[in-house]
Amino acid sequence: MTNERKKSVVVLGGGTGIHSILRGLKKYHEAIGVTAVVNMSDSGGSTGRLRDEFGQLPMGDVRMALIALARESNQQDKLLRELFLHRFDKGNGLYGHNFGNLFMTALTEMLGDEANAVKAASNLLQVRGTVLPVTVDNIHLVAEYDDGMVLEGEHLIDEPSSDRYGHKIVKLSSNPVGKISSEAKVAIEQADLIVLGPGDLYSSLISILIIDGVSDAIKNSQAELLYNVNLMTRPGQTDDFGLFEHVEEIVKYADKHPDYISFNSAKLDPKLLKHYARKNQFPVEFNRAPEYGEILKQDLLSQEPVQQRKGDTIKRSLLRNDGDKFAKVILSLL
Repeated sequence: MTNERKKSVVVLGGGTGIHSILRGLKKYHEAIGVTAVVNMSDSGGSTGRLRDEFGQLPMGDVRMALIALARESNQQDKLLRELFLHRFDKGNGLYGHNFGNLFMTALTEMLGDEANAVKAASNLLQVRGTVLPVTVDNIHLVAEYDDGMVLEGEHLIDEPSSDRYGHKIVKLSSNPVGKISSEAKVAIEQADLIVLGPGDLYSSLISILIIDGVSDAIKNSQAELLYNVNLMTRPGQTDDFGLFEHVEEIVKYADKHPDYISFNSAKLDPKLLKHYARKNQFPVEFNRAPEYGEILKQDLLSQEPVQQRKGDTIKRSLLRNDGDKFAKVILSLL
């Protein structure tokens, strides 16, 4: 058993969605090799400000993946992890900035590029796995809507004005076209299981699939594909989308049917649902099963309360997936 190759799990996505999965998988790092291939189109909050000021690639989703996989074996590890999560809530220039983002910006300046900065931060945090940017090209998301409107910038697409509510995105692309990094390509092609999501359909998941070479790498891989459907719809992105519509959009951009589709079956807190409804967000319904892929319908909901950190200007999800529950699903498929 000790001479057997570790099974390789590659997780595609960004933000809090894959953060929970990576934290769950980290506990099994001695048995499986975990690689996070991370979205690189963020343009909001602290990440967006640093991107505009320094002209570097956005590192917010990379930072979250690094923190998720960081070693937590002693108090020093935990303090370092909390430092990377710390967000300033005062100071004219620092307000809203995350220390981890500032640290990654400094590392990039010192070491000359983002790829070396990620490797250095991985060593510092004793990451239990590998974190890779999906592309090293400086791109911005572009969304074309069913009424002809075109928006450029992940932040505008992720948190659109109310005039976008009810409209559908008919095409997501990037400006300029981003090309998959060589390391991300190899990781995907050599994976035993590819995990997509959970996360916002367009701004976290399809934003990776539109990178030139990603869908080809997925198709060239012998790995099976697991798609984790998000818990809630997003206004201006997935209004009225159920499970079927989410999966169909993934197939459209991945050019591959998922082998497995996980869907939360646990009941959601009615009080939280009322809070979401005021923001035009609703639970993703199991409206229709696609004709392909095995549906894995089970309790995937986290019971841990979510608190917004002071100084955070981005709207965060109050309903989260449980990383330990997801890890058990993933392990059962290997």
